[in-house]
Amino acid sequence: MIPRLLTLLAAFAPGGVPLQVEIVGTAEPFAPGIASAAHSEIRLTLSPDGKSALWFSRERPGGSGGYDIWISRRTEGGWQPPSPVSFNSPGRDFDPAFSADGRVVYFCSDRAGGSGGDDIYRVPVTAGAFGLAVNLGPAVNSPGDEFAPMPAPDGRTLLFSSDRGGGAGGHDLFTARRSRSGFAAAGRLPGAVNSAANEFDATFLRDGTTIIFARATDFRKDRVELFHAAPGRHGYDAGTRLPAAVNNDQDSYGAMLDWSDRNWLTFSAQRGKDGDMDLYRIRYRIAAKASGR
Repeated sequence: MIPRLLTLLAAFAPGGVPLQVEIVGTAEPFAPGIASAAHSEIRLTLSPDGKSALWFSRERPGGSGGYDIWISRRTEGGWQPPSPVSFNSPGRDFDPAFSADGRVVYFCSDRAGGSGGDDIYRVPVTAGAFGLAVNLGPAVNSPGDEFAPMPAPDGRTLLFSSDRGGGAGGHDLFTARRSRSGFAAAGRLPGAVNSAANEFDATFLRDGTTIIFARATDFRKDRVELFHAAPGRHGYDAGTRLPAAVNNDQDSYGAMLDWSDRNWLTFSAQRGKDGDMDLYRIRYRIAAKASGR
């Protein structure tokens, strides 16, 4: 069943004009020397109050495993040195995402007890403290790998990618609707957005339907770039590459909506000579496409 968000009404401006994403200004490094340090830092998510930042690192020392999620708290003196979160495991823990109300963090892990490879989990947040991680179960997770969970602004839909069988390519984009018991069975985003390449690391924007996502034919060998797509009458379009303010001649991925200011987008990119991924913020707006007449 197609999720209700894909009634597609929000994909058009008044008068039926399709919407597009416009990038405003230049990318700003996030907390240089603290978050964007001498390590690969990926997929920054900010709490709604703007006081907590989560991301994951593949190599920062001091964590529980090779991939770990880190947190930095913002005080009057600015962002503080990060520490590993309490729900890390000895395995791979990555792709954190705050919910819009800040009460839940979704993330991925290959820890024991899952459905297969990398599964999606959720952990409650109470007064800034994290509870126990819970696997989202077989309606969302598969024997394959699930990446990059992103809850919609209204909290009713979860967007993520999976390489489960039967798709258009490697990783495809999926959504799952909230239900009383957790989540209904996930389904692929309709339309042309899923291709023979890998589509992953997707985020909703503030309208709850337009998305930013990463694409690469082989994300272990090829350059990864960020695209935007919006739903139309027949599903999501194939996607439009974001401009050079976001994409350059190296990898860009891990986009997330900034819950503390929904006019901002966060993402990860290689911009320096060391080849490490750093964290950035950039402003965007959603505008009507020109008619071309």
